Amino acid sequence: MQQQNSATSRKWVRAILLAGVTSMVATGCTTVNPYTREDQTAKSTSGALIGAVAGAAIGVASSSKSDRGKGALIGAASGAALGGGVGYYMDVQEAKLRQQLESTGISVTREGDQIVLNMPNSITFGVDQSNLSQQAMNALQNVALVVKEYDKTQLNVYGFTDSTGSEAYNLRLSQVRASEVSNYLVRTGVAAQRVLAKGMGEAHPIASNSSDQGRAQNRRVEIVLSPTAS
Repeated sequence: MQQQNSATSRKWVRAILLAGVTSMVATGCTTVNPYTREDQTAKSTSGALIGAVAGAAIGVASSSKSDRGKGALIGAASGAALGGGVGYYMDVQEAKLRQQLESTGISVTREGDQIVLNMPNSITFGVDQSNLSQQAMNALQNVALVVKEYDKTQLNVYGFTDSTGSEAYNLRLSQVRASEVSNYLVRTGVAAQRVLAKGMGEAHPIASNSSDQGRAQNRRVEIVLSPTAS
């Protein structure tokens, strides 16, 4: 009887591990770094694996003896979905944005479940201008390709300036520039209700305004992609 119980326990363990691996394969656990061209573990993979194993264990515990293997697989699938969830969705979107925006001058950074696209003024607008450059339009077309595929995200477009000129003027200019970027995204097919534009003026500098280099960094448009509730 003890040997039979031990064999049964080993079967449950194998079922749990198989369920975890199956769930990871089904959801995908790596992305490609566009700079090194190497596979890298997605940020949500550990969450998906933990969820899969935990779900499998629950599935085993709640199933009859004859259905414990099946219960493990079903529980793992549910657990992986909960463990990966929004994080995995944003992982894949981030990887695709990096691939599309490579060599465009737009940087892609991750802040929790948000993706930030930083468009420096050197590739977007001329000095004291609000008309998008062709380089910026080409890059935004690549952004649109990805965000139209991943439509469960909100795009908040923020315009920033340096501190040269009056605060009121900078605020207006930043709003116009943010609107130009958001309007172009809509013209390329991104749903208008997903895109919001806001001018921030000279607030939130990322470098010192005391140097030309610092002011150039502060003149920028940021597109912040956030997951929606639906």
